[in-house]
Amino acid sequence: MEKLLVIEDNGDTCKELKWSIGKEYDLMFAGDVKEALALFYRYCPRVIILDLGLPPDERGTSEGFRCLEQVLAHAPATKTIVMGDNGDRSSAFRAMRTGAFDFCRKPIRMSELSVIIDRAFHLIDMEEENALLQTTPELKGCGFKGMLGHCPQMVQVFSTIEKVASSDIAIFVTGESGTGKELVAKAIHSMSLRRNGPFVPVNCGAIPENLLESELFGTERGAFTGAHARILGKAEYAHRGTFFLDEIGELPANLQVKLLRFLQEKVLQRVGGREDIAVDARIISATNIDIAKAITEGLFREDLYYRISVITVNLPPLRERGDDILLLANIFLKRAARDFGKKIRGYSASTLKLLKSYNWPGNVRELENRVQRAVLMSDSSLIEPVDLGIGESSQAQIMTPLDSMTLKDARDRLERQMIVSALGRQEGNIAKTAEALGVSRPTLYDLMKKYNLSRITS
Repeated sequence: MEKLLVIEDNGDTCKELKWSIGKEYDLMFAGDVKEALALFYRYCPRVIILDLGLPPDERGTSEGFRCLEQVLAHAPATKTIVMGDNGDRSSAFRAMRTGAFDFCRKPIRMSELSVIIDRAFHLIDMEEENALLQTTPELKGCGFKGMLGHCPQMVQVFSTIEKVASSDIAIFVTGESGTGKELVAKAIHSMSLRRNGPFVPVNCGAIPENLLESELFGTERGAFTGAHARILGKAEYAHRGTFFLDEIGELPANLQVKLLRFLQEKVLQRVGGREDIAVDARIISATNIDIAKAITEGLFREDLYYRISVITVNLPPLRERGDDILLLANIFLKRAARDFGKKIRGYSASTLKLLKSYNWPGNVRELENRVQRAVLMSDSSLIEPVDLGIGESSQAQIMTPLDSMTLKDARDRLERQMIVSALGRQEGNIAKTAEALGVSRPTLYDLMKKYNLSRITS
């Protein structure tokens, strides 16, 4: 979980932040400059939230600016989100001139602050990736707006993004889970004429159906029991920016109708309201389902599909991206080694073979997670296959279907599976495993070498 340092002496504000974003970030709190700098020097958070009114100058800004200046002097790339009293324009301008990432007025609006935090992490990710690309010869020319790849499919994706970014047409991104659909949406937004506006994502499949309409379009006060105040929806927050509807294929039928009206007329009505509210937002949507099949089965409206898919960007699964697998594995390794303070040079020959042969059902997201695990688990300077945690249940992802295998391949497959299973039962004990399989220890060692197996499987 990403660390986020909050420098704030007001207990109520700290509680509100903890309640609102505490599940998304590893929050650290400091009430004065001394405590803040101690945490900053120790943990080096990439993003900071800083209240200008800190003790002993709670009513002024001297302590806040002293903290900001020391943070940026130590780590200029740090993204500092400064908070100040509403209407204090001079402090806002001074903070931005000093090097703050953004200024958030008090009382804070958590929905607005969440968007700013997300933008801050996204920007620093892109800056760090670009710096790595410039200093790593084998990665030069392979990056594009935070994405990496040089296979023909990804080059085509990058080309499409460049062509469509400056327009306002609707973009539909397709691809398996974990292929980077939100990265495509963010890249398009960052290159568009709306790049200074908000980028507002919403996952249509992650929100309960009974809450989804309110999340998208907002709620009027008194719309239902417990609705004590007007709440703006994600669509309104995307005004003059980009509205990213992830997993749009999960949208219920009744909301598909309301979304279609919003896209056609550029207006919405909050739940419980009758007033049409104009919203100017670019729409980018994405799905990992077979949308044509969903339309045929009556699960997705055909007219809505044509409205959201003026241009379609198809992301290839990782298994079809060839040497991009090793390219991504290397940059994830460098990043994880840096974050975890581990001195790891690279991958062993057997690990490189596994990286290229594994099917990667979770795509780029799975690769990144497994590399992070490997860096944490490894006790040597090279990542070994066992460090990746691709165990017996996952080995099936490496194998090909039986009907496309030769008899020799089938024998090898069964032999390998039996060795992996026996090693697991015997907890890596070579003597006991050889006895259970009815072979000598030298024979077992030869077989393990043949199939790139370690003593311990996971």
